[in-house]
Amino acid sequence: MRAVVTGAAGFIGSHLCDRLLADGHDVVGLDCFRDSYSRGLKEQNLAAARGSRGFSFCHLDLVEDDLSSVLDGAEVVYHLASRSGLGVSTGREFDQYIFDNVLATQRLLEALAGRPITRLVYAGSSSVYGEAEMLPTKESSVPRPLSTYGATKLAAENLVQLYGRNFGLPVTVLRYFTVYGPRQRPDMAISRFMRALIQGDEIEVNGDGEQTRDFTFVADAVEATVRSATAHVDGDVLNIGGGSRSTINDVLATLADISGTTIRPRHLPAAAADQRHAAASINLARWRLSWEPRVTLRNGLASQWDWFQQLLARELPVSRDPLTV
Repeated sequence: MRAVVTGAAGFIGSHLCDRLLADGHDVVGLDCFRDSYSRGLKEQNLAAARGSRGFSFCHLDLVEDDLSSVLDGAEVVYHLASRSGLGVSTGREFDQYIFDNVLATQRLLEALAGRPITRLVYAGSSSVYGEAEMLPTKESSVPRPLSTYGATKLAAENLVQLYGRNFGLPVTVLRYFTVYGPRQRPDMAISRFMRALIQGDEIEVNGDGEQTRDFTFVADAVEATVRSATAHVDGDVLNIGGGSRSTINDVLATLADISGTTIRPRHLPAAAADQRHAAASINLARWRLSWEPRVTLRNGLASQWDWFQQLLARELPVSRDPLTV
């Protein structure tokens, strides 16, 4: 199989490339290396894939550049490229979210219309739900995003479904819930917590720490993503979660135990655009993908802790900027 992965140098995208290559597929990785955090980190994410004969990489912008040649012969396209960050953005920053999340998706869809692909898998986000009406949250719940990111991801998701209905594109939408693990973006909470632990700093916690998330280990998210390319899920929207809900305080306590260090939290006001609670109903994904998350929170955090220690030992810069592809 020939697969195209957008956002290939990012957190989940690079793991997906590695998995597809390990399965014997040819992979074309696309990324424009937004200056959201160190390009060195992104290049490191790609190191294993670049060492594979089945991998080719193209540095391009989904909006500005011609996509024809990179899509030729593609059977499955995984669209993971996006601009992240959970604040409420205005002005030029808002324009950038529209550019990277909505326009980029539309340009890709337009380039794919009429091509004989097997599946477009769109990497959506649980941020589209906002403060959900029910927990665990089903895919049928009404989306009420609280952030610019969530709103633009929902808009892109709707475009994907529109092209599926109107142009016959075989599409599947996955709504990831709080993915973590090695290569996690440096702005994300667990990465920030680990950096503070290693440096002996206080850990900044928004709110009281009793907010909950459905933490999903990256290998489990990738497994679901790979399966969604061949399962009978054309037109489906599927939640991809870790299978249980934990508080931020639970995460901190587990990190303290894993690292053998003492946590020194410093509580800040709760973020205005942050969900209080999030939990995925993954029954549909279990059924449709024959998939089950397998990595416990403790084991996943231990894996990320080992990776993060090695990362800082190499003295690569770790930014806290909130944007990425």
